Amino acid sequence: MFESLKTLSASLVGIVQTRLELLSTDVAEEREHLIPLLVVGLVALFCLGIGIVLLTILIAVAFWESHQFAALGGLTGIFLAAGTGVVWLAVHKARTRPRLFAASLAELSKDRQHLTP
Repeated sequence: MFESLKTLSASLVGIVQTRLELLSTDVAEEREHLIPLLVVGLVALFCLGIGIVLLTILIAVAFWESHQFAALGGLTGIFLAAGTGVVWLAVHKARTRPRLFAASLAELSKDRQHLTP
């Protein structure tokens, strides 16, 4: 009786250890993908931001004498439309992203089904 309980508890501890190792691997992989993506994204945003500011100044100065309000109004509309589009894209991406630890959760669910009589 005690031997079977000992074997069962050893099996359960082994299953939990395996699942925690899988979870740890998932976290490490996610971190490895996320950090370079954030760095590249921030550099790209910085460069694009500087470029947009310089382009805006160039257009405003070029049309300052003849159509200053049309140029500034057009640029404002473009930036508002682009900002709205980017916000929509970010919300869409946040809602449709895959679940974190999906593989680990699936394996834990399988384990629970196998252990339930």
